[in-house]
Amino acid sequence: MRYRRPRGVNDILPDEVGQWQRAETAFRRLCKRYRYREIRTPVFEQTGLFTRTVGEESDIVRKEMYTFEDKGGHSLTLRAEGTAPTVRAFIENNLQGQDRERLVKLYYIAPIFRYDRPQAGRYRQHHQAGVEAIGSSNPAVDAEVIDLALAFYQEMGLEDVQLRLNSVGCPKCTPAYVETLKAALGAHVEELCPDCQRRYERNPLRILDCKQPACRRITEQVPKLLDMLCDECREHFEGLVAALDLLGIEYVLDPHIVRGLDYYTKTAFEFVCKGLGAQDSIGGGGRYDGLVEQCGGEPTPGVGFGIGLERVLLARKALGLEEGEPAREGVLVAALNDEAWAEAIKLTSELRDAGIIADLDYRRRSLRSQLRFANSEGFAATVILGEDELAKGVVVVRNMQTGEQQQVARTDAVEYLRNF
Repeated sequence: MRYRRPRGVNDILPDEVGQWQRAETAFRRLCKRYRYREIRTPVFEQTGLFTRTVGEESDIVRKEMYTFEDKGGHSLTLRAEGTAPTVRAFIENNLQGQDRERLVKLYYIAPIFRYDRPQAGRYRQHHQAGVEAIGSSNPAVDAEVIDLALAFYQEMGLEDVQLRLNSVGCPKCTPAYVETLKAALGAHVEELCPDCQRRYERNPLRILDCKQPACRRITEQVPKLLDMLCDECREHFEGLVAALDLLGIEYVLDPHIVRGLDYYTKTAFEFVCKGLGAQDSIGGGGRYDGLVEQCGGEPTPGVGFGIGLERVLLARKALGLEEGEPAREGVLVAALNDEAWAEAIKLTSELRDAGIIADLDYRRRSLRSQLRFANSEGFAATVILGEDELAKGVVVVRNMQTGEQQQVARTDAVEYLRNF
């Protein structure tokens, strides 16, 4: 039987890995600059961590989680999003220590698993880069995580990224808005899509986030949550806007941004890259001041974001920013006869010990075939060893870019190639 990968997942092939490494390196470098430290959580968690925090009526819990029972009868779920596992680890490992006002700044790059209809940039296993800043309610921290995300987009060449901003309030003001929203939607329930008809009773805020044209036309007419915030949420939002203005970050107020997770409070935001069509969102996040307590910890505020790396790479492709031909690097050692083979093995080892990328053609083909191989594999140089070279105590170094050849003493070969 010939096996194929499951629907909705991808192999990242060697020729594609370079662009992934570029994105991951850029994200790690920026996180270090902002003093965020990496955390790595398990690929699966107790199912309750997601059902309790993300929300039982969220699409993630209702439709998209990969949940299974282990041999001990425990319900486990593959990582469905990045924030709840990070918060669980924050609590379980006491990352805040004794200083309850300490701001703990974490980042992760991890696979996320959701059973969703595969589409451009959205797969059943996708990869997310995210940050979580846990321990401060200062709106300037919200501005910092937004600034970090935008710096990453810029680093990836995505200049035309728009920040869409909203506040989803808090437990003091959101319930009153929900009642106002239900009243405004009451006469239009039958016109909503089936999902939003269900949400009307169970999670009305999610109706604002629906992308169906009919639902969007209806929600354009409803009151805005920003107009009904309590004093605390209004003050926080004004502080965030002031901080963004100080940083010179442009934003668009969007009352439809509520995010798909129940734990969000106050700040909610998304990043949109123009030119991607309907699936133009390339990241988002918000504040979750009640999540730590919900997971069993002390009341502790937090804010963060998640960025889909597939979406970022798709945006780069759409903008013509795909990686060009990789720079040539490394050395192929080509042995022309049996006597040279042993010396070729020794030289390859010496080059590797010196930190130089080096390889052999183990098929022992002709020089012409080895040179063709070195060219196709992107080697910078080929070292040629044959009967004449062994007799003279030299090697011939061929520049694979120009075709020029240079005779070098065997004793000087490693140093020469180190500076090639």
